[in-house]
Amino acid sequence: MESRIDQLFIGRLRPLLPDGEATGIYKSAAGGAVMLTPLGLAGDEHGDPRHHGGPDKALHQFPAEHYAALAQAWPERRDLLVPGVLGENVSSHGLSEDTVCIGDIFAMGASRVQLSQPRSPCWKIDRRLGVPDASRFVEAAGVTGWYYRVLEPGPIAAGDAITLLERPNPELTLARYWDITLAHRPEPAALRRVAAAPGLAADKAARWLARADWLERNAAQAAG
Repeated sequence: MESRIDQLFIGRLRPLLPDGEATGIYKSAAGGAVMLTPLGLAGDEHGDPRHHGGPDKALHQFPAEHYAALAQAWPERRDLLVPGVLGENVSSHGLSEDTVCIGDIFAMGASRVQLSQPRSPCWKIDRRLGVPDASRFVEAAGVTGWYYRVLEPGPIAAGDAITLLERPNPELTLARYWDITLAHRPEPAALRRVAAAPGLAADKAARWLARADWLERNAAQAAG
């Protein structure tokens, strides 16, 4: 499995209107190679480090093909819906939530990265696009993109290959991940399998284990 970096985006903090909260969602295309470090691309900033950035969210990739679906949903925002507007770092074609898996390890330019989790869309997407509940639509449609942790730092640039090296969880595509975790009453055993997937971010694993425990407790209480 191979793709390429079509465009690489980085951004400094800017105010997000109307309340002016600092955000790194506004990004611009990089003109050349950028150093990818364990905390992300050099020069890329995050306004809320509790929920954005960090070792397990160092790099965000978003399939460029998804913008056509978003433009179909919101034709009045078509001119705005171009790569980079959702705050992604890497724009590409050919990889999607249906074809990548939790834990996948890729060579990307001179670096190696591991897919740690899908992006969980937040309200800043609504503000950036000026579309109420845009983040809910993105999540429900499964067009979220994904995050990488950096296993081996190095420079990356537009045009670099993205090549699959290892796939420890071939059954756990991101589409399957969303099907399980967004289910109203997921099977606890399925949640435990997700949580045990090598490469999944530790906080996500803990979340799904806790939910599996809760579901099992409630089932036991209901059974009397």
